[in-house]
Amino acid sequence: MTVRDHGSFPVTVLGATSLVGRFALPRLTMASRRVAAVSRRPGEARPGVHWIGVDLEGPDLSVVPEAREVLSLSPIWLLSPRVLEALRERGMTRLVAFSSTSRFTKERSPDPAERAVAARLAEGEARVEAFCSTSGVAWTVLRPTLIYAEGLDRNVSRLAGLARRFGVLPLSGRGQGLRQPVHADDLAGAAVEALGREAAFGRVYDLPGGETLSYRAMVERVFAGLGRAPRILSVPKPVWRAGLALAAPLLPGVGAAMGERMDQDLAFDGAAAARDLGWSPRAFRPRFDAP
Repeated sequence: MTVRDHGSFPVTVLGATSLVGRFALPRLTMASRRVAAVSRRPGEARPGVHWIGVDLEGPDLSVVPEAREVLSLSPIWLLSPRVLEALRERGMTRLVAFSSTSRFTKERSPDPAERAVAARLAEGEARVEAFCSTSGVAWTVLRPTLIYAEGLDRNVSRLAGLARRFGVLPLSGRGQGLRQPVHADDLAGAAVEALGREAAFGRVYDLPGGETLSYRAMVERVFAGLGRAPRILSVPKPVWRAGLALAAPLLPGVGAAMGERMDQDLAFDGAAAARDLGWSPRAFRPRFDAP
């Protein structure tokens, strides 16, 4: 069921310059929605979009705009009690906020920084649910899996950059752990759809990509997206851990914990999102610019 149309009212988008934000803004304006786009650094001018420079962790929230509907694309832990209260005071009755399945996949990571991220995600989700439930705000939390957008993300596109640079990608172990990469544009569509879906009120949805494939198969698709034959070097986990310290300058963002997860299944069920949001994401067939 779809709620009453609020098309004449603006939508506040937090984290509007984020990866998902760059796809959500045009989707909203194409639907004739006026957008109050909130970011620390305003983005490019766009018809129907009013940019507002706000640091959600800063002391001054006085310029947070009035809006009934809020789409939060910032890290969910930035929805602090004072931010949530500021939004409620300015008329918020509907909140769609992004979290991440990293809440679960990094919960027992050997890396303390990753465990801290998982904890902050869990705390942020709990805070949103508690605040909204006691404030009369209809809420929905969306948890995507591995987000990508060709040339823009720090996950799949980073792999593509390494493959382009070195011509080969190393894997820790066999790389048989399952992955579900999801495109940022599909997530933007789900977020915009969720705003008006009454069935989504008070719900949390996992948003996996359109295919479940092994880490190795995902890397093979990355090579295909570059127009190259896959060249993959499988190394034993002890060798990966030992060699990572030496290779770290050449492999930015690749840590020991990432290697440990390459043989772990990180797959989630999108059936609830398909039922309530019409979730039907694209298959994983990335295409990257030629070198």
